[in-house]
Amino acid sequence: MKQFRIAILMALSMVVGSMMAAEKQFASPDGNVIVKVSDEGGKPVYQVSLGGKVFLNPSALGLYTNIGDLTTGLTMKDCQVGRVSDTYSLKTIKQSQVTYEATEAVCQFEQNGRQVLDVIFRVSNRDVAFRYKLYPRRARGGETLVAVVTGEASGFVFPEGTTTFLCPQSRPMGGFARTSPSYETGYALDDQMGKNGYGEGYSFPCLFKNGDKGWMLISETGTDGNYVACRLLNEGGANYKIGFPQPGELNGHGSTSAAVSLPCETPWRTITLGTTLANIVESTVANDLVQPKYKASKDYTYGKGSWSWIIGMDSSCNFDEQKRYIDFSAAMGWRSVLVDALWDKQIGYEKMEELARYAKSKGVGLFLWYNSNGAWNDAPQSPKDKMDKSPARRKEMAWMQKNGILGIKVDFFGGDKQPMMQLYEDILTDANEFGIQCIFHGCTLPRGWERMYPNYVASEAVLASENLHFGQGACDAEATNACTHTFIRNVVGSMDFGGSTLNKHYNADNQHGTTRRTSDVFALATAVLFQSSVQHFAMAPNNLTDAPAWAVQFMKDVPTTWDEVKFIDGYPGKYAIIARRAGQKWYVAGISAQKEPVKIKLDLSPFFAKGTTVTAYTDDTALNGSCKPLKLGKKPVDVVIPENGAVLFTKE
Repeated sequence: MKQFRIAILMALSMVVGSMMAAEKQFASPDGNVIVKVSDEGGKPVYQVSLGGKVFLNPSALGLYTNIGDLTTGLTMKDCQVGRVSDTYSLKTIKQSQVTYEATEAVCQFEQNGRQVLDVIFRVSNRDVAFRYKLYPRRARGGETLVAVVTGEASGFVFPEGTTTFLCPQSRPMGGFARTSPSYETGYALDDQMGKNGYGEGYSFPCLFKNGDKGWMLISETGTDGNYVACRLLNEGGANYKIGFPQPGELNGHGSTSAAVSLPCETPWRTITLGTTLANIVESTVANDLVQPKYKASKDYTYGKGSWSWIIGMDSSCNFDEQKRYIDFSAAMGWRSVLVDALWDKQIGYEKMEELARYAKSKGVGLFLWYNSNGAWNDAPQSPKDKMDKSPARRKEMAWMQKNGILGIKVDFFGGDKQPMMQLYEDILTDANEFGIQCIFHGCTLPRGWERMYPNYVASEAVLASENLHFGQGACDAEATNACTHTFIRNVVGSMDFGGSTLNKHYNADNQHGTTRRTSDVFALATAVLFQSSVQHFAMAPNNLTDAPAWAVQFMKDVPTTWDEVKFIDGYPGKYAIIARRAGQKWYVAGISAQKEPVKIKLDLSPFFAKGTTVTAYTDDTALNGSCKPLKLGKKPVDVVIPENGAVLFTKE
């Protein structure tokens, strides 16, 4: 009888054990970031904490596919934990030399007794990332080796009291010439959870503040022509999830799903965490998780350039004006001139060849604008029908190579569906073969592309400088937006903003048009705050005589490639102070959008030795800028940054 009772107890314990959820916990190398994964109720979930405090509550994992629902009925059979590391060099991002170390956990899930899905986690000291590996299925007559991913359960459930700093995703086929979505809407700052933008969720990256505990930035990386680019949807309250493209994108053409060959690995979902914004600003996770897709066809170079369109608009795209801008770039010691839309009609190919030869004689190269279209919007600007199909694209690029064109700026893309992601990849791949660098506008967010595509330079994917020309409201909000982009958009990828004008007005005569509210020092500071390895600044030839000599000299000298970045202080939309290093030289830049001046004691000792004389660029309350030497002592420097003003320190 006693043996019978023991057998019953053992059987009951086995039943209870089989009903219990499997759970696995793993941590970052420093032990400060902890991830828990479980399969309670047959649904995989994960939880993230930082310093013992919850930053993400249990949140869903899994994929919806045409070969099965991989969000439920799953059992975690194993979770193999190890370490990964990588060291790489990359001149085109915020940090030129990167050492990446992380804990890797491969959590294997079964469904009906067969392995169907892995969730692969990477946990560094400041980032959590995960992606899925989807396996083939046995079927009658062989294996299922292709599938369609129709959606993801991937979720992010935030703690109560979290506030949001989000950019709404535009509805498709709206805006100028039906070119949206193009990641060009304004941020709602310090907002409450539970909203869903304009009804279509939010564009990556997405910033959240976990009360007084710290910050989280949600984004994705590694997206190429094998998947779709995604957005963030609110599912009610504190629950957010990955959203696939909208049906109307690409003029309604193409599926919102991702067609994949099996086995496949999806792009990474990334979560950057920190008690301050330092981890957000300094994270390199977008490039840590990807690898180059091909070798660079040449040793690409980077630098500054000029751009007539932002001041002179379409009419400035003529031979004589572009020649004047070439002379301007040469006088500034800059590398290039960006020739914008309509050059094929207002200059022509034959005269463009002459212009390229003239530029070369001045030590300057050209970037040329192109329309991506295609059949996905009504944008009329030309050259058109040159970038959407391989034969025309390669013929055009061969002409560019023959004439020494440095790069292209391709505009007006049609959304985030898989065919459009393949177009980005095709343009980049072909361009590399011909030694051409690529900038994208009217486009999606870059997702690790600096490392994936060696000839990729930058993307717009932001309310950029063109809006300063188009409306006074954008000029009035310039400082607020700059204090936002520094902590959100620009931290995940190179941002082609096209700013730093020294004109008082966005007009060729510098007398009419919208009025710049920010100071000259502000213009210099954003050249440091905004990161892109190729910068086409909004300066004009008249600035050689009508702008302060010290400001012009700074813009001649400022780097566009950086070796290191450090967060110092700031708050999204209010003020921003960061430092960047190029070689052995540090630049410390701060701007403010607050009505009350920012008053802080700024410790410059991490960047400049005691007794060093630095050049200090400062503004008074009337935004009159000055440039003076400042010898540093033992104590921090008292800094005052007025609204729309800036401060900037660098060593001569």
